[in-house]
Amino acid sequence: MHLEIVSPEQIILSDEVKSVNVPGISGEFQILDNHAPVVSVLKKGSIKLDTSVTLPKASKDQFYKEDSKFYFDISGGVIELKDNKVVILID
Repeated sequence: MHLEIVSPEQIILSDEVKSVNVPGISGEFQILDNHAPVVSVLKKGSIKLDTSVTLPKASKDQFYKEDSKFYFDISGGVIELKDNKVVILID
């Protein structure tokens, strides 16, 4: 599935991923291929990606690696998933 992480200043990531974990307001949840459509508010926490993703040079330093996952910290945002395309708008 395709993932885009977008801030007001830039597109932080636009790549194919196997899964993504996000901090939803009711708890962390995971999205995999062919997941049902979702729109949700995100709270402060970390977006977690498996390390198969290729991080862009421009935003690579905003991610950190731990336990074979890439982490990207957010202060909140919104996620939308439709037709295997995930868009995360962050504050």
